[in-house]
Amino acid sequence: MKISRDDVLKVAALAYLELTDAEVETYRRQLDSILTYVDKLNELDTSQIEPMAQTLDAAAGQGTPLRDDVVIPCDIKDQALAAAPDPAPPYFRVPKVIDR
Repeated sequence: MKISRDDVLKVAALAYLELTDAEVETYRRQLDSILTYVDKLNELDTSQIEPMAQTLDAAAGQGTPLRDDVVIPCDIKDQALAAAPDPAPPYFRVPKVIDR
């Protein structure tokens, strides 16, 4: 067992999740299963495999080529603030939702 109950509770606390005992055990088993599978993948010899940044090589004619990045002006700040219940340019004022 790679994942303990305490590990699950720690991650849940970081994510602000409240889990039942049954959920903690379910997630512990699922995470443990994932890590066990990753260990199997780590057994593969990948020393001859080159790292890649994209899954398809568009330059070699495989798949759809990536489009060029184009800067397009987008000045909708005034429209967005007009719909806000309490606008104070240049941002939205919203109620605090996290107390931790």
